[in-house]
Amino acid sequence: MTTEPSILTLTQHGICTITLNRPSVFNSFNQEMGRAFQAALDAAAADEAARCVVITGNGKAFCAGQDLKEVTAPDAPDFTEIVEQTYNESIRRIRSMEKPVVGAVNGVAAGAGANIALACDLTVARASAPFIQAFSKIGLIPDSGGTWFLPRLVGMQRAAALAFLGDKLSATEAEAMGLIHKAVADEAFEAEVAALAERLAQLPTRGLGLTKRAFNAGWEAELSDHLTTERDLQMEASNTADYAEGVAAFLEKRAPQFKGS
Repeated sequence: MTTEPSILTLTQHGICTITLNRPSVFNSFNQEMGRAFQAALDAAAADEAARCVVITGNGKAFCAGQDLKEVTAPDAPDFTEIVEQTYNESIRRIRSMEKPVVGAVNGVAAGAGANIALACDLTVARASAPFIQAFSKIGLIPDSGGTWFLPRLVGMQRAAALAFLGDKLSATEAEAMGLIHKAVADEAFEAEVAALAERLAQLPTRGLGLTKRAFNAGWEAELSDHLTTERDLQMEASNTADYAEGVAAFLEKRAPQFKGS
């Protein structure tokens, strides 16, 4: 009997789609899946043909977080190992990848699954897909960057309510409070994700990557220091072929044809 891989990847038309593929357990993570996910992220980061990355789930769920069968097994790894190797390393790769990463939340995003979605640059969700900070229900804290992203995205009071109470949050509510980019009617979801990814894949990839690097640096920096960072990254951006193309297209009054370099 052939076992389906836990992660599927497909790259076409400049878009690398990474699909979480354990639908029978709502795409919950075990260590094998975590390693495969990180390998897929590394490959996408290194692939010059991939100018936008989409992370989504197969089946009814985006991701239900940690597979509890793994942590309750007699030979279970401890939480330090699970959090660091499965989740922290994944979040670091998403945030450090200098390409736009779209979280395409096709179904429930719970626990670590919710926070993987929040780590993406732009998150689009089916209107029917709930977000749940499920950790408090089993006596844990939000991991996978949850305690870092939540207060920055929605403020401390809302972050505390989401983390403490663990209530379901609809995609529409998540959009309204600034937690995600957009909630989309279920029937329009796939077309919306495809259109967004195609648009991002046609933009100046290195410039977007440098913008992302600046955003990452700006979370903790003082303004004066961050202005220096912006200056240096702008200099790097100005040396790209896409910058030269953008200026030429503007002066020639035509649409730019960016190549991602």
